[in-house]
Amino acid sequence: EILNRSMEYSLMAGGKRLRPILVLATYQLLKNDNYSKTNCNIENCDFEECMPFAVAIEMVHNFSLIHDDLPEVDNDDFRHGKLTNHKQFNHPTALLAGDGLLNNAYIVISNEMLYSIENQYKENFHSRAKAMLEYIHINKTGALLKLCVRMGAILAEAPEKDLERLTTYAEKIGLAFQIKDDILSEEGNPEITGKPVGNDKE
Repeated sequence: EILNRSMEYSLMAGGKRLRPILVLATYQLLKNDNYSKTNCNIENCDFEECMPFAVAIEMVHNFSLIHDDLPEVDNDDFRHGKLTNHKQFNHPTALLAGDGLLNNAYIVISNEMLYSIENQYKENFHSRAKAMLEYIHINKTGALLKLCVRMGAILAEAPEKDLERLTTYAEKIGLAFQIKDDILSEEGNPEITGKPVGNDKE
């Protein structure tokens, strides 16, 4: 019961929900009259096929956030203006909650898609040279965002040409997102962002 509450605490903590939105939005975009007989708009689009994938992506993202906040990594006390998981519960519970979210996500998508996502730890052990920074951005944030867009497109049976275009689009979103996140980490307002400033530099 405690572990379930811990997993729910992080998964339902809020945030932008950017990753599942990208899955659903890409699916909706491509399930319109161009590729199917049914016009898929926000009012009548049946998201049943891709909703589990969107939820699974949010599980993976929250797993990474829980582990990212732990004392061994960033040692953050707050996320989205709320206590981080290990502060709200305890360190072992937070570890297990993150693992539980990741494993539940794989239960949902393991038979459909297999993707490799680079781990957060790369950020802590490599230099901040321009090339390496771009590598980190692409693999830390970009890979998961690209997966969201490609997932929605593949589920909507998009043509290969459109899949290639959407992949490029998603890569740019990931880079822009991480650049903005890095700027906010350096000079943002903790009362607005809900997380400390200067932590990434440290």
